[in-house]
Amino acid sequence: MAAFALALLLFVAVTVAAFTLISFFDERTARARILRNRLSNVDKTAEQPPPETALLRDEMLSKIPAFDTFLRRSERVSELQKILAQGNVDMRAGNFLILCALCAIAFAMIAFLFGRSFVFAWAGLLLGFFVPYAYAAHMRTKRFAKFEEKFPEAIDTLARAVRAGHAFTTALEMIANEISEPVASEFRQLYEEQKFGLPVRDALINLTQRVPLVDVKFFVTAVMLQRETGGNLAEILDNLSYVIRERFKILRQVRVHTAQGRLTMMLLMALPPAVVMIMLTVNPGFIQPLFTDPLGHVLIVAGICMQTMGYFFIRRIIRIQV
Repeated sequence: MAAFALALLLFVAVTVAAFTLISFFDERTARARILRNRLSNVDKTAEQPPPETALLRDEMLSKIPAFDTFLRRSERVSELQKILAQGNVDMRAGNFLILCALCAIAFAMIAFLFGRSFVFAWAGLLLGFFVPYAYAAHMRTKRFAKFEEKFPEAIDTLARAVRAGHAFTTALEMIANEISEPVASEFRQLYEEQKFGLPVRDALINLTQRVPLVDVKFFVTAVMLQRETGGNLAEILDNLSYVIRERFKILRQVRVHTAQGRLTMMLLMALPPAVVMIMLTVNPGFIQPLFTDPLGHVLIVAGICMQTMGYFFIRRIIRIQV
């Protein structure tokens, strides 16, 4: 136990020291490279100005230059940064990965102390690494659900503004000022992008990338078609708002009919851990071989795998797409 904890602490210390040294020696090089890139962009702009202005947003994945350069080589890390932004998690991807590593080490040590086996340590290591990601995914899903709830109100506001004679871009600013979060922040960014020179079409496409929901894609498609072919935008938006609200009614009915399945899933997932905790309290000697005997370790792993499979099977059954 002491050797395992010492090895983990030594690994963490060496890793932090290495990244600190690399960052110290690479910081000046990174700043010089950024200055050279900016000067080269200024020279290119002076020689041949582009036909249209584009907004480029360079998201840093870590404040450590060497670590940031290393993370930019992976597309998965960029996707992780997008998930964090969509979930409104105020953390860079590099810091988030460090948090995942720290959680993994903490869970591994707790599992090793609890089970006195390296099998439990590895299981805790994997579980701890994915716990922060599960939290970020939960926040993303929660934010998208709230966005879907407020989105019809934003469409109605846009339709009323267009019907009153306001320009489309002015109506976007009204949504950003009047509708609550998270709709307001997304439409504010949409308004600012087109305000600073990005074409409206590209700004709308960026909205679908930040909020990849079906309703948002319908909205962007309808607006883009209307701007290219013409038509009554207010009437189109009214119909779209009506369709979204009707879909929400059907979704609520589906949730009512699948309530028993969700309750069954929660009970089946909570029952085995509850039985183990009760047995540890009432009769520890009866359940102790499950954690000390190698065959018990195999049974625990098999049980966790079957529980996970059952969770996904039941979830697949009760999730009905509307």
